[in-house]
Amino acid sequence: MRVMPLSPRLSLLLFSCFLILTFLLDPTTSSSSSSTSQPPPTFDYLKLPLLHPNHHFPPTPSEVLLSDTHRLNSLHHHRHLHRKNSTSTAHLPLTSGASLGAGQYFVSLSLGTPPQPLLLVADTGSDLIWVTCSACRNCSSRPPNSAFLARHSTTFSPSHCYDSVCQLVPHPDRVPCNHTRRHSTCRYEYSYSDGSLSSGFFSRETTTFNTSSGKVVKFRDLAFGCGFRASGPSVTGPSFNGAQGVLGLGLGPISFPSQLGRKFGNKFSYCLMDYTLSPTPTSYLLIGGGGGPEAGVVGGAKMSYTPLINNSLSPTFYYIGIEAAYVGGAKLRISPSVWAIDDLGNGGTVMDSGTTLTFLVKPAYDKVLQEFMRRVKLPKSDRRNPNFDFCVNVSGVSRLSLPRLRFKLAGGSMFSPPPQNYFIDTAENVKCLALQPVVQPSGFSLIGNVMQQGFMLEFDRERWRLGFTRRGCAVS
Repeated sequence: MRVMPLSPRLSLLLFSCFLILTFLLDPTTSSSSSSTSQPPPTFDYLKLPLLHPNHHFPPTPSEVLLSDTHRLNSLHHHRHLHRKNSTSTAHLPLTSGASLGAGQYFVSLSLGTPPQPLLLVADTGSDLIWVTCSACRNCSSRPPNSAFLARHSTTFSPSHCYDSVCQLVPHPDRVPCNHTRRHSTCRYEYSYSDGSLSSGFFSRETTTFNTSSGKVVKFRDLAFGCGFRASGPSVTGPSFNGAQGVLGLGLGPISFPSQLGRKFGNKFSYCLMDYTLSPTPTSYLLIGGGGGPEAGVVGGAKMSYTPLINNSLSPTFYYIGIEAAYVGGAKLRISPSVWAIDDLGNGGTVMDSGTTLTFLVKPAYDKVLQEFMRRVKLPKSDRRNPNFDFCVNVSGVSRLSLPRLRFKLAGGSMFSPPPQNYFIDTAENVKCLALQPVVQPSGFSLIGNVMQQGFMLEFDRERWRLGFTRRGCAVS
């Protein structure tokens, strides 16, 4: 790929994670179906285009790394919080870490009757769905689509505090459940590791969206948090990018794919294209796709698979197993225990949509770094970059060739991203190895979304596996 100056290249490659997922809604379509009616055919799915917004002031490498580090710390924090409370009956780690990180995706979700479109952060590292709510009666002074207007929906229904679903969310200590009151609502309160807060009523609503066959589906009784209070930088600061909430895509029972369940094959997929190309190719998020001629690029592609690994102490995250790492064809001397999940739930590798860069536990990172430094013969950059340990000067290089990084995964598949997924431009004629070490002894490795570019990734929750292919997603 050609070398570009700092501003356009960095804003397109490093921060292509700032994408907007918009549902293909057609408000003129009149057909509909209920969640209690006959489910659609298994080949029905939702195909959501990923668009790249214009950012006039993209973050610097330091800001991206800081955001990624905050997110990783938040995921570690809530994993340990879950372990501490593991004897409780309501202890799901509802980690909306996406609002702390740089790698955010946005989906326009139509909620209520009539439908109200809301922009939510889509996050594979959390379960809870919550939106900013307003109880206003006359809402003319509020900007359009800035919050969910509960009083303007005929299908809005707060859950009772004694409903079983209420036990799946954290509650404020000062508001006990009153079983004798008819309208004792289920109150949730979620605190982030930086002190930010989202709280309100855990409720049910109707969502509306189109399927691949052109049918409009009304999914009733979606459980979500109607947030009347939000405070702190995680949910009100610039890193939230104007979103009105979070759409959890994790493995927990109240996440979006868990609630849709078998209606769309109990799976979802996404494709992140290289936005440095011109014209810009289209990326997609797919909900469902269970075979048949309309299964899209997921069903039509020859995929490689690796099992998803269950970590009972971190049940939200999508863990995969790394068995070995290679640089330029050479297998690195890394003990298998470095990649493994131990008896305390530490370690392992998480595939995450909400983090930009890729983080490796330090013993693995050190070996990867040493091998790249040994094999890459280009001169080191004279521009000191405190964010990355290995940067090279590529000025005058007409055809750049860099060693290939490969990961052998459990089940025998090989994940082999192209060099542009881990060598990025940080300045004109400067490329840096975009990997970071995890120094916490109890930390885990994490594959960020820049490393995922050019792959169709299928999170198959029915068969408990992760599929991946470059066919149908990578341009070349």
